[in-house]
Amino acid sequence: MCGITGWVAYDRDLTLEQAVLDAMTDTQLCRGPDAGGVHLERHAALGHRRLAVIDPEDGVQPMTAEHDGRLLAALSYSGEVYNHHELRAELEAAGHRFRTRSDTEVVLRAYLEWGEHLAERLNGMFAFAVWDARTEELLLVRDRMGVKPLHYHPTPDGVVFGSEPKALLAHPAVRPVVDLDGLRELLALTRTPGLTPYRGIAEVRPGHVVRVRRQGLTERRYWALEAREHTQDLATTIGTVRALLEDIVHRQLEADVPLCSLLSGGLDSSAVTALAARSLRAAGAGPVRSFAVDFTGHSEHFAPDAVRTTPDGPYAEMLARHVGAEHRVIELDCAAIGDPAQRLATLRARDLPGGVGDMDASLLLLFRGVRERSTVALSGESADELFGGYRWFHDPEMVGTDDFPWAAVLSSLGGTGSGPREQLLDRGLLGKLDLPGYRQARYREALAEVPHLPAADPLERRMREVSYLNLTRFVRILLDRKDRMSMATGLEVRVPFCDHRLVQYVFNTPWSMKYFDGREKSLLRAAVRDVLPDEIADRMKSPYPIVQDPRYPQLLRAELAALAADPGSPGLALLDRRALSDALAPDTDPQSVRLATDLALDLDAWLTEYQVSLEL
Repeated sequence: MCGITGWVAYDRDLTLEQAVLDAMTDTQLCRGPDAGGVHLERHAALGHRRLAVIDPEDGVQPMTAEHDGRLLAALSYSGEVYNHHELRAELEAAGHRFRTRSDTEVVLRAYLEWGEHLAERLNGMFAFAVWDARTEELLLVRDRMGVKPLHYHPTPDGVVFGSEPKALLAHPAVRPVVDLDGLRELLALTRTPGLTPYRGIAEVRPGHVVRVRRQGLTERRYWALEAREHTQDLATTIGTVRALLEDIVHRQLEADVPLCSLLSGGLDSSAVTALAARSLRAAGAGPVRSFAVDFTGHSEHFAPDAVRTTPDGPYAEMLARHVGAEHRVIELDCAAIGDPAQRLATLRARDLPGGVGDMDASLLLLFRGVRERSTVALSGESADELFGGYRWFHDPEMVGTDDFPWAAVLSSLGGTGSGPREQLLDRGLLGKLDLPGYRQARYREALAEVPHLPAADPLERRMREVSYLNLTRFVRILLDRKDRMSMATGLEVRVPFCDHRLVQYVFNTPWSMKYFDGREKSLLRAAVRDVLPDEIADRMKSPYPIVQDPRYPQLLRAELAALAADPGSPGLALLDRRALSDALAPDTDPQSVRLATDLALDLDAWLTEYQVSLEL
């Protein structure tokens, strides 16, 4: 995995602008610690930071293709294409000759052969920019599910782009301005495709290509979820899911660097780990390596609730023993997670306030520990969205809500007793933002996109809508978080459940099959039960853990008190003074404002660190 950036300007000579390109490229060092490079010509400048995973010696970037000494195209690429061997054979048959083993060169040659329609042929997670020197056009391409990020900012004579907002913000023409709609997008938990909180900075939408010409920018969608009739019976459907998962995991095990799995002991990560272990054993490649997270004192502090009924640790250990994994536990301390320096590190990773409390900080620390021993990790992200693992797929009231079904649930992320995360925000600001109204408008837009089968009964129709909302909106929150926290440590995380073949197939599987035994993720359980202990195959969904050490809310209170006492804190302008005073009162349980305190501290750190201009 890598970090990419660049600048296209048709009215200036960019060979004179290397200092700007270097500054943009340097912001991506965390994504690509192994090597860096730039490509400069009159109207195009490409920058690249490389995390070497396949063909470490020869896959340098930006990569160029020439013919008779004339430049044809230059590529800055981030990601993994899992069908690159098949594509290489097809391209060789068409007359292309390769000088490396890398999938990067396959993507470059695929562009020369198929133009922008190469996107339809790629299976993987990717975000890349191709400069066509023959036509002086830029192509920006993002994978179907949006696993890998790609941002851009149109300029009067071209575009600035990069993997993360920080790359664009290093350009003198791009300023960190956030208006009301930007703040709404940040706070409303909608994760609208294409939008970012920063004014003028857009995302290439998942499954889209953006073409930049002298005449301007155009956008084309090359993939979307489609409504297709499902004709297979249950047994065949279970077998198809299993066959797809085996092929996907096998493909995603390719790496020339140490590889592992992220193992929580839940169904999703256990399935990935078990299938990886079988594939590695069949290839004679040794045991799978797995990593789990735990918190110091977690066993004595753990308190079950409606969301997290059991701790993860014993189940992760059980699965590791079951498959013979080389297993390690990364133990994190409350003080390290609550350190203000750690908050700043997570903010810099995201370029935005996270809004999910300690879960960002602990994930970043976990990935630092994993990165000391591995470069690539497989993860179970997106299985819940795909197979129906969340409460809001099964609670009739949540299913029937006229809103994004997760909006009212996420306050439980902070644990029992943690109130809404907006409770410390200024009441006048909340009135101007009208987050429920904004979320409702975005919800209506999303519903209008859902593809339906004409003869579907009301339940199937509604469950297709809920699935679509999760696969195009909610999953974006989790994929963004996983990408930023992992790449901030130079760790590549692969997500087998985001393979578009599996996503399209399961999306069109009737809800009656996904829920055939009355339990969440019935279809996935049936497909992988034979490789798991029964205790894990039957385990209830448990979200990523939070710190339950009572010291953590107290650490937050101390930080919040320091913020309130500093008249220079920019975050104070966004907070309600009475609510802030109440939160700091001696008789207020700091747990009751845990998420809200985390958000307030994140906002203040963001405004300070990024010098954000709020135009509200």
